[in-house]
Amino acid sequence: MFYRRKFYIVKNEFVEPFNRLFTEINMPNQLKHGSRLLGRWMLPHNETTTEIFAIWEYDSYEDYIEIENHVRSDQEHLQRIKNWYDENGGKEYVQKQYFVEARNEKLYSTIDTALSN
Repeated sequence: MFYRRKFYIVKNEFVEPFNRLFTEINMPNQLKHGSRLLGRWMLPHNETTTEIFAIWEYDSYEDYIEIENHVRSDQEHLQRIKNWYDENGGKEYVQKQYFVEARNEKLYSTIDTALSN
């Protein structure tokens, strides 16, 4: 199995629009192409920002790459993303104004798989 964590620190005033982007646009497209969502959480980061992250599961790293290629080449999805950015002031504005940090990370297990079976 391959696991990844998509991680963001977002300004508090943008949490609601960002969560809508995920539930209405990003999550459906990921699931459509074969990603498996284990969960998505958020917690206060400090007085002005919130940490939001999702953990996704794939059968292998190769499957992840294949699924991401499908996600990123889905023209209808790309248009929905563009429309969302446009509605919120444009991509450059949103990224500079509301996103403090974003990372896409591979997760490594701390449990020996031989022991967990």
